[in-house]
Amino acid sequence: MVAATLGVAGCKVTTQGADPTGTAATSGTTAASAAPGSALAAANALPVKGRAPKTGYSRDQFGPAWADVDHNHCDTRDDILTRDLTKRTYRAGTKDCIVTGGTLADPYTGTQIVYKRGASKVDIDHAVALSDAWQKGAQQWSKDRREDFANDPLNLLAVDSSTNRRKSDGDTATWLPPNTSYRCSYVARQVAVKKKYGLWVSSAEKDAMRKVLNTCPKQALPTG
Repeated sequence: MVAATLGVAGCKVTTQGADPTGTAATSGTTAASAAPGSALAAANALPVKGRAPKTGYSRDQFGPAWADVDHNHCDTRDDILTRDLTKRTYRAGTKDCIVTGGTLADPYTGTQIVYKRGASKVDIDHAVALSDAWQKGAQQWSKDRREDFANDPLNLLAVDSSTNRRKSDGDTATWLPPNTSYRCSYVARQVAVKKKYGLWVSSAEKDAMRKVLNTCPKQALPTG
């Protein structure tokens, strides 16, 4: 991912071994074995194409970082902190908009992280990285649609910053959260985002999604 305030990560993909899914399930899961309406069924239906060149990609292609696209007078970063943190504190006079502190139950590591504005170990991560989206359909979109994508709560998670930066712009085939109990939810979120925006997946990515979701065939797609 591209670096931004509260740490959207850099752009180098790090492959974590031959089977980052950490499962022994076969990749040949068919649509017939997936529960109707499940993340697995949605993953089976995602279109498969090769990764397009990264030519022309920059963070600016997705608009200013953390725009107030929902017009609630709080930027997207603070909206996600409000959603994902507990024990939140806010800057006085901001109508509970600017988050100054709180506690994160980090989904990527399964640990508790204390958030303090300006000295934080918390990033806001795009589950589907912007550069990954760019190479799988987003370069054909309007700039407004790309800005909506970059600020969609469905695609955003408050997470441990160092883990997020190790993820970089990896897709399911190259990176999964070290917290294995969260992998079904994480992959379901990536599937939901790609389904919502009509993004395609690589064949290796689809196989990796199936491997994870085959272990939780009734996993539902998240909605926000």
